Amino acid sequence: MQQGKMDKKVKALLVALLVVLLASVRAFENVLFYDPFSAYFKNDYLNLAFPDFEFWPLLGSMTLRYALNTVLSLGIIWVLFTDVKLTQFAAVLYAIFFVLLMLPFFVLITFGEQHQYFVLFYLRRFLIQPLLVLLFVPAFYYQRLTQKS
Repeated sequence: MQQGKMDKKVKALLVALLVVLLASVRAFENVLFYDPFSAYFKNDYLNLAFPDFEFWPLLGSMTLRYALNTVLSLGIIWVLFTDVKLTQFAAVLYAIFFVLLMLPFFVLITFGEQHQYFVLFYLRRFLIQPLLVLLFVPAFYYQRLTQKS
């Protein structure tokens, strides 16, 4: 019984560490990543000129940031559920979402009109912030509960 409690404590500490690392990615975003849209979307972007950007550095930076958030999020999922197949399934979902979000993001920044920048704002948000883990963890937990019933 004592061993089970220790495992829960270790899991809680690992999840807390991974959440702190996710927060660190966000806290050091200006140092770690090239993102000319950060300042743009913090202001009244509907009335500002669209920022100049370099395509390849932006693609690399967005990919790196998504990858870091994905690895940390998958770590959270694995620690919480200790299920390799579930973690692999989540990894496949992350890859699919990456493609489904990056394609319209780059189409909009390349060919979009100003009235479409609101969509661009949300596409970028899903790419740079670990929002998917907030959807996956409750969904996987619910699935686990319903399978045991």
